[in-house]
Amino acid sequence: MRPRGGDVRTAGGTGPGIRVWTADRGIGARDRHGVIMAGILIVEDDMDIRDLTVFRLEQAGHEVRTADDGAEALAALEEELPDLVVLDWMMPGLSGPEVCRRLRAMPGTENVLVLMLTSKSQEADVEEGFRAGADDYMIKPFSPRELATRVGVLLTRARH
Repeated sequence: MRPRGGDVRTAGGTGPGIRVWTADRGIGARDRHGVIMAGILIVEDDMDIRDLTVFRLEQAGHEVRTADDGAEALAALEEELPDLVVLDWMMPGLSGPEVCRRLRAMPGTENVLVLMLTSKSQEADVEEGFRAGADDYMIKPFSPRELATRVGVLLTRARH
């Protein structure tokens, strides 16, 4: 992945290291409605859900990348950090909670937000998602409008 516009930041400031992926308009840029635009990584193995999610978040003004599974997501995260990860639970190889735990263990990722988007709807599943480090949890089937709203709220709260 190549860096997008905006500053390159690391845990120690600017310079070499993990790149932080930000929207072309810069860190914390806002659209005409005041919603913060961001770099988002969508990790989803179902192509239809992935395409719908990409479409809705791009429509909301965000820069979006995708990964088909947990291993691809971790590789993308080591290369560049998004502002937010939309993470499925059930994928080939690594599960969403395992990807989330590994993300949380990576140096310099403390500000990366995670929204778990999954069909796992039992109370114990939701608890496991939050224990793994998710900032929010959304159950499929889902409203694309609600997803965009939740992403906007997470980004706004994180920036204040």
